[in-house]
Amino acid sequence: MRKPFARSLSAVLSRGIPRVGLPLVLAIAAPFASATVVTFDDLTDDGFVPANYAGLDWSASSWFQYAGEQAPYTPHSGDRRATLGFDGGSSTSAIGFLTPSTFQGAWFSGFDGVNVAVDLYFGGALVASASLLNLSDSPAFLGSGYAGLVDRLVFRSNDPAFFVMDDLTFAAAVPEPASGALALGGLAVAALVIRRRKSSQHASAAVNATATATA
Repeated sequence: MRKPFARSLSAVLSRGIPRVGLPLVLAIAAPFASATVVTFDDLTDDGFVPANYAGLDWSASSWFQYAGEQAPYTPHSGDRRATLGFDGGSSTSAIGFLTPSTFQGAWFSGFDGVNVAVDLYFGGALVASASLLNLSDSPAFLGSGYAGLVDRLVFRSNDPAFFVMDDLTFAAAVPEPASGALALGGLAVAALVIRRRKSSQHASAAVNATATATA
C-alpha cells in the first residue's frame, strides 16, 4: 500500500528540518483542493454537529448547530450556525481535520464585549494563533493568517456561551503523484546535504582532537 506523501516526506525530513517547520514545508510541497466552506445548512435538524461532518472531526467537541432567528447570533449565510453552548469552553471546542489542511478562517457573531480567538495545531504542537476578534450582532470574519498545514483547531473566548460560528473555511492538502515525487526528491537531497555537512564537521573535530593529542 502506498504511503501518503505527507507522511513519507515527514519521515525523510524529520532529522533535517525543525518540527515546527514541517507544516510549512508540506504546504509548499502539496497542492490543495478547492476550499471547503462549512455552512451547516445541509443539516436538517437542530443538534450536535455530527462526528465526521464536512471532512472534520467534531467528536471531542460540544459544538451545537441550530436554525432560526435569534439576535445577536446572526448567521453569515443561510439560516444555521454553531455554538459551544452554556457548558462549552476551550476544552470542548477542539475540531480536528481528517486530512492535514490549511485553515482560512470563519465568521463569528455574538454579544458586544465577547471575543474569540483560534489556536492552530499540527502534530500536537501549537503553530499559530488567530488574532482576538471582538464580536457584535454583525458577522465578522476571523482569518487565521497562517498558510501552513494544521490538523486541529481550539477556540478561546472570554464568554464561550455567547457567540456563534458560521462558514468555517479550509482546504485539504491533496498531493499529486508527480509533483509530490519531485518535491520529495529535492527535499531529500537537501536533507542528505545537511547530514553530510554534520558528518564532515564531526570528522574535522575528530582530526583536530587527534592532532592536539599527538602534539
